[in-house]
Parts: sequence; C-alpha cells; structure tokens
Amino acid sequence: MRFPLRLFAVLLLFVSGLTAAAPNPWSVLAGCSYVPHANNDGDSFHVRCGAEAFVLRLYFVDTPETNLLYPERTREQAEHFGASLDDTLKAGARARSYVREALRGPFTVTTRKASAPGRARDPRFYGMVEVGGRNLDEMLVLQGLARAKGVAASVPGEKARAHTQRLQLLEEQAKQKGRGLWAWKK
Repeated sequence: MRFPLRLFAVLLLFVSGLTAAAPNPWSVLAGCSYVPHANNDGDSFHVRCGAEAFVLRLYFVDTPETNLLYPERTREQAEHFGASLDDTLKAGARARSYVREALRGPFTVTTRKASAPGRARDPRFYGMVEVGGRNLDEMLVLQGLARAKGVAASVPGEKARAHTQRLQLLEEQAKQKGRGLWAWKK
C-alpha cells in the first residue's frame, strides 16, 4: 500500500509542477499609455493599459544604461558599441527620450505577463510594444539605441529565432550607417 501512495504523491507533484510551469497565455492590450517615472529607461518603463499599471521590460533588446548603478553591464554595453562609458550613458538617456517620444500616443502591448526581475517596485513584465504599426524594439535597434540582446520569446505569429535574426540584421544596418551609439565610437 505504501508504494501506490508514494507513486500517487510523485505523480501529483509532477502534474502540479507542469501546471505551475505553463506560461500564461498571450494578451494583447490596446490603447496603452506611457507613464512618466524616474526609473524609466529605453527598455523598461511604466505603462498603463486600461485599469492596469505595470513596468514593461522589452523582450529581445538591451538599451544602454542611464546611470552607473550596474557598472559591469554599462561597461559591457560600451564595449559592444565601441563607445566610451560617458557616451554609453548619454545614449541611454537618448534611448529613454526616444521611447518617451515614440509612445506619446496610444500603443499596443503584447505580453504573457512573465515576470521580469528588476529594481522596480511595481510589477514588471516582459512584453512587446507596437506603435504606429512598428515594433518598438526594431525602432530602437535601427536608431542605434539598442542591441539585439535579452530575453526572447516566440510571440504570436513569429518564432523567437526569426525575430532575433531580424534584429541582428537591423543592428548591422545601424552600425554600417553610423546611427546612434555606433556614431559615438572612441
């Protein structure tokens, strides 16, 4: 009798683990607005979608930091772009301003509300932003204000790998054209 009880317990733990690990379904939240906040930057910012307010962390991209709170990350970003630390921080401020301006009107967020750990006190979720028919991550990369790096996800209608490859091509275009931080080389 002990063996079947143990087997049942193990199966129950296994099934409950699968249920807990299953990702949330994708939600498309239209009519969202940008919420000004001191901690906003280019790839993580406060949004309001209807009655919900949260911090959105963009999938797929990493924008330069706006301060030296994480010096190793800032150094890594500077090395990636071939820029000085000072220019990297300036590009972070420029990315923050670019996002604020790009999101002046309503936009759409696609998210599974997957937790995105960070320093924000408000809930922080990974997601994608579409504004004016364009993806914000692509806009940032093409402007030379972000690199194709970060958490990726297969979003509705597109596999993660295909989206990452497109961002890498856009990053190469920005580099060749000397846009954004690519223009501020040492």
